[in-house]
Amino acid sequence: MNNKIILFYKRKLQEISNLSQNRKMVLSDRYMDSIVIRNNKRLVSFSCNDYLGLTQNKKVINASIKAVNKYGTGSGSSRLVSGNNPLYEKLEKSLASFKGGEAACVFGSGYLTNSGIIPALTSKGDLLLFDELSHASTNIGIKLSNAYSKSFKHNDANHVEQLLKKHRKQYNICFLFTEGVFSMDGDRGIIKELAFLADKYNASIILDDAHGFGVLGNGKGSQYELNPVPKILIQMGTLSKAIGSYGGFIVAPKVIINLLYNKARSLIYTTGLPPSAIAASIKSLEIIKKDKSLVKKPYENAKLFCKMANLPKPDSSIVSIILKSENNAMKASKIIEDNGYYVSAIRPPTVPINTSRLRFTFSASHKKNDILKLSELIKNINIINK
Repeated sequence: MNNKIILFYKRKLQEISNLSQNRKMVLSDRYMDSIVIRNNKRLVSFSCNDYLGLTQNKKVINASIKAVNKYGTGSGSSRLVSGNNPLYEKLEKSLASFKGGEAACVFGSGYLTNSGIIPALTSKGDLLLFDELSHASTNIGIKLSNAYSKSFKHNDANHVEQLLKKHRKQYNICFLFTEGVFSMDGDRGIIKELAFLADKYNASIILDDAHGFGVLGNGKGSQYELNPVPKILIQMGTLSKAIGSYGGFIVAPKVIINLLYNKARSLIYTTGLPPSAIAASIKSLEIIKKDKSLVKKPYENAKLFCKMANLPKPDSSIVSIILKSENNAMKASKIIEDNGYYVSAIRPPTVPINTSRLRFTFSASHKKNDILKLSELIKNINIINK
């Protein structure tokens, strides 16, 4: 063993620890709705993206089991070799219909989707303008592209237009990147404003709707009831949050989907999803289409929490309380855990320096009594902005 390199990485790890940014895997035995077991303690979790509780839905579970019995546990190959299970076609048609697009393509995960489609669809001579708070998967996809890229101030349409005026005429195609719901702050993207600018400057939108899909909006583009419906060329989503399964997808014109079959390396060189995950996604999407009351619950629960905790009305089912330092966030998370709840402390580099926070995610599975108790705890322990 090379002792020098081991010592080098030990020093790197110590540097991370000194900044209170050290992360460790802690066993989280999740079962029955929003209950988790962490450090041998039974806690109600408010840090899970299973927004509709569908990971525990019996119909979804049974669909998954049925697929295992019929097709086995794995796909055995990439989709373009022999791993393209027949269930894919059904799921992709359902996703395209739900999103109001021509076609869909399912990837191995949401991260693989964003990191794969951007370099596949863009090249040198193209322009990419992206929100500064875009997800890590979008950032890595942009870095893998040879296109010229610039970030714009978060949700700042004026800054986007300044960049378009300065750069647009120099490049071929132009993409504007935003999110339906931003994962760390929970606020909504400026879809309507970007659609106006895209039309004005001959650009197209790529919308990352991972945290809005299945929870907010009417499905078709997750435009959140905006009227008229904004034009969105490519809609990205995940199957691991509201859907409660695993995988990622895009909905786009057929010509783009066909191009991805030939250009998206994260699709071409990745083993296909287990049939059980695909079957679970199909069943979950059926439930989402039918049960409108279920879809509304996460956001309603978030609004109830904010009202009772004297916080501003949220834009989504994600609520963040900024505590600035890493130590403040870790201490607050520990206090909450000591009182029977789990809320993860989010620290740099996931969020910018001096914006460490508690990030609450609300689910249809949460009980009103727990939401009320947690809101009182937030007020009584006096942790906000300390």
